[in-house]
Amino acid sequence: MYSSPEFRKSSYSANESACVEVAKTEAGTAVRDTQNRRLGHIEFDAPSWAALLGTIPRN
Repeated sequence: MYSSPEFRKSSYSANESACVEVAKTEAGTAVRDTQNRRLGHIEFDAPSWAALLGTIPRN
């Protein structure tokens, strides 16, 4: 069981000024804005997370 998500910088973050952090959760993945951590995070179940990643172009 996950008590508190352990966030890390997302590999999809392009640079230091526009990055997000991700964490594995029981249900899937949590995402938060690095510069606004106090606002909390949003969570995605595994299928929703995979669908979201499928829409992001990779360089």
